[in-house]
Amino acid sequence: MPDIRQSSEYGRYLAQIGWTVERVKNTNYFIRKFPIIGSVLKIQRPEKIDHQVIKELQKKYKAFQIILEPSPYCLLPSASFRLSKSPYLPTKTLHIDISLSEKNILAGFRSDIQRAIKQFSINQFSNYQDNLEQFRKVWKKAVGLSKYVPSPKQLKALQSSFKDNSLFVTTSDESAGIIFLLSDSILYYWQAFSDKKRRYLPNQYRMVWYGILWGKKRGAKMFDFEGIYDSRFPNKSWLGFTHFKKSFGGKEVEYPGCFVKTKLIF
Repeated sequence: MPDIRQSSEYGRYLAQIGWTVERVKNTNYFIRKFPIIGSVLKIQRPEKIDHQVIKELQKKYKAFQIILEPSPYCLLPSASFRLSKSPYLPTKTLHIDISLSEKNILAGFRSDIQRAIKQFSINQFSNYQDNLEQFRKVWKKAVGLSKYVPSPKQLKALQSSFKDNSLFVTTSDESAGIIFLLSDSILYYWQAFSDKKRRYLPNQYRMVWYGILWGKKRGAKMFDFEGIYDSRFPNKSWLGFTHFKKSFGGKEVEYPGCFVKTKLIF
């Protein structure tokens, strides 16, 4: 299954926020240059690991570190790569089949979510597709100084790269919001935020449903929750939203992790 990070849209996004992007044989290679010391080469969720291409790009960009995050069905890298304790991408996620009828999708949700969605109305949400500045203000107000909020440049780059395959939505009371992205028939729960005092209220369940309906209209077949808690790489701050996401059911998908190479011996 293709990953969004291997899409041309994601490549355009990273290029706009300062990365050099090389696309070789339908695989994206991301290079972050640093003055004097060289660069970092990052390959995320490739369908195939091509060590020859990696070697050539390492030499071209004088990469002092290679970061490789394979797909589940990809052969693991050579022994010269070490498994990192701090992955850059989520190492476990949930996939929900949204090619089914709305009735059958809802049947997989927890009963209280099903009840909440029965009261669903599009008037409960605000779409900020054409007003990213306001979307960011809502985000900053909801989380305060406690959490990172992407810069205006990053949000604009994301929207301009994915265009109509991106959705920036909040609850009408502006207590929570989600960015949904669509790529290769997969809908991604890309980033989300919520006011700590009003976390996981019924409207947030409905907002996920709003995104799923939006994705289905555009041909999405699978919904990727883009990360849940993984005991192999424990981060207790993920437990809360993992409980929220698992309430929607779905199939757990596990990734190998993040492999790093700093001694460049091929």
